[in-house]
Amino acid sequence: MEQATFLTGQFLLAMPGIGDARFDHSVIAMCSHDDQGALGVGIGAVVNGLGLHEVLEQLEIAPGVAPDAPVHFGGPVEPRRGFVLHSADWGGQDTLDVAGRWRLSGTLDVLRAIAAGTGPTHWLVALGYAGWGPGQLEAELTRHGWLNVRDDTDMLFDTPVEERWTRGFVAAGVDPRLLSSQSGHS
Repeated sequence: MEQATFLTGQFLLAMPGIGDARFDHSVIAMCSHDDQGALGVGIGAVVNGLGLHEVLEQLEIAPGVAPDAPVHFGGPVEPRRGFVLHSADWGGQDTLDVAGRWRLSGTLDVLRAIAAGTGPTHWLVALGYAGWGPGQLEAELTRHGWLNVRDDTDMLFDTPVEERWTRGFVAAGVDPRLLSSQSGHS
């Protein structure tokens, strides 16, 4: 019997020519993947003109000591729903451990803790997510669309957003300058 390979705790990199402008140069932190489907949060682009302070103010949370960090474009699904990817040194209501590598929180308690200075050491905020139904991601991985890579959490917390896509390919041993947006036909 063949064992399924799941990508929780890895990163998906959009290949050139993925065919969907919403995912051009995307880097997605895979937070959940099993036989029921997959969920990832985009970390390769930010929402222009939107900072954490504005999000906190909309939620009626005083920004406190939180820096006005950029908010990431997490994906096209539920773009008004917020998520925080963060280090494992904090946990709250409904916090999901992601393969022992990082955590995912989607409730207001993590934002309150960040504003109060009692939250996780490392974090990033995103709006929306990328989701796949059962078998959908596996099918996409067989076509020219995504490359999965395992990289350390520096990809999330210590690499500038504009460098994450290139970093992912380098971690996989691929020079992204040599990639083509066209696939071969024989």
